[in-house]
Amino acid sequence: MAKLKDKVQNALDEARILILGSQVLLGFQFRSAFEKGFETLPEHAQVWKLTALGLMTLAVGLLMAPGAYHQIVEDGEDTPRIHRFTTGIAELALLPFALGFGIDLFVAAEKLMSTTLAVVAGVMMTLVALFFWYGLEAMHRAKYEPEIAEKRAMEKQQSKKDEGGTKTKDKIKHVLTEARVVLPGAQTLLGFQFITFLMESFDRLPDSSRYIHFASLALVALSVVLLMTPAAYHRIVERGEETNHFHRFASRVLLAAMVPLALGLSGDFFIVARKVSESTTLAAVLAIALLVLFYGLWFGFTAYRRRARRAEIAWRIDRQEAAD
Repeated sequence: MAKLKDKVQNALDEARILILGSQVLLGFQFRSAFEKGFETLPEHAQVWKLTALGLMTLAVGLLMAPGAYHQIVEDGEDTPRIHRFTTGIAELALLPFALGFGIDLFVAAEKLMSTTLAVVAGVMMTLVALFFWYGLEAMHRAKYEPEIAEKRAMEKQQSKKDEGGTKTKDKIKHVLTEARVVLPGAQTLLGFQFITFLMESFDRLPDSSRYIHFASLALVALSVVLLMTPAAYHRIVERGEETNHFHRFASRVLLAAMVPLALGLSGDFFIVARKVSESTTLAAVLAIALLVLFYGLWFGFTAYRRRARRAEIAWRIDRQEAAD
């Protein structure tokens, strides 16, 4: 049976694999709205591209959530809860990823063939992704369920021993992996933001959109700087040693980096939504909704779970004291 710390590490590594795939499409989605060919697309295709951007941004946001949950709710400890949360988030994030994948293929195919064939191509791609990401797993899950159930029963017997006893070196390994999960999305967005200034369509944007883009660039640049800070700090200050101080520092920096990142993502989503819809109000509503979703998932939900966990621990202590 895999140790809990290894299961948590594997779950984080798998989330990193998923976000590396998502970041390519996310960068493509943001940049495509400023390419010359975007303005030649039919209106419905532009709307679908905006939809795909929203779906891919949602997928990236979901995949970044385990890091915040691990550090805020579990204080970096390896618990069955963080493993279940990371697994559930990864499963959920694959759905908007598959839908965005299919929409992108539809828009590309429509440039070459009829709308009907393009729809078929897009639907087929989505179905293929859903089969390999959900269908195949459902088939094999039933086959191996008895073996998994047995291992889970063994895990429950060891959970009390494992929970709350994570070694510092494992905590550090996990928090650095979580930083590597968040960093690719920020890097991709930052690259798009820099290149956008050189595109002809950028000069045709309203002044307010250009200033918002610059502010978003500065926010994402700050996020990237923060995400790279733990590596520098570990080498220069800690000389590579594994200390509780470094784990606390890296955790705080990771969470701090996610604050400007959400603002930067939402700011650039506003610009693309405004360009496509030609409605400032609609674009603002969509961008604010995206920001609320990010902060709600990364910080609101995790803060709630942290309070609930501490209340549960306090209740157990009181109950134990009363029994004694």
